[in-house]
Amino acid sequence: MSSARDPNLTRRAFLGMGSNMGDRERHLADAVDSLVGVVGVSPVYETEPVGGPSQGPYLNVVVELDTPLSPRQLLGVAHRLESAAGRVRAEHWGPRTLDVDVLLVGDLAVDEPDLVVPHPRMWQRRFVLAPLADLAPELVPEHLLATSEGRVSVVGPLELPRRRGRRAEPGGA
Repeated sequence: MSSARDPNLTRRAFLGMGSNMGDRERHLADAVDSLVGVVGVSPVYETEPVGGPSQGPYLNVVVELDTPLSPRQLLGVAHRLESAAGRVRAEHWGPRTLDVDVLLVGDLAVDEPDLVVPHPRMWQRRFVLAPLADLAPELVPEHLLATSEGRVSVVGPLELPRRRGRRAEPGGA
């Protein structure tokens, strides 16, 4: 990836978000509300944890962005959102107030020790594929969604604070 970029070039990017501690929906809503370039927000899904210690269910969403940010810059955004939600990295795959993953950034591929894009496990995880399919069905082959791991159930649209009581429409923010 070249370090020289056209600052006017934007890419279609997707972030996956999950929360299973505290006010789960508020953590997701605050994170989405603080993002720039939001094009769409999937419905909220309640999902069982995959891997890690015994813990409560997650609420998950996928957010579509139109952004000039690189995958590395989006990872920085993800870490800032997690910190703002009070995330503490105490246990690998343990419970968390907020987890934000960089799923896809245009057609870019990154393979670095702390960042892999496309996200390396997204194609096996139903809690990623189901909300991603709501926003971008052309990106999620039906056979992968059908064979992905985990149970999910739709909760409904995400209530965003600055929308003053209006709910985010599936596929639109």
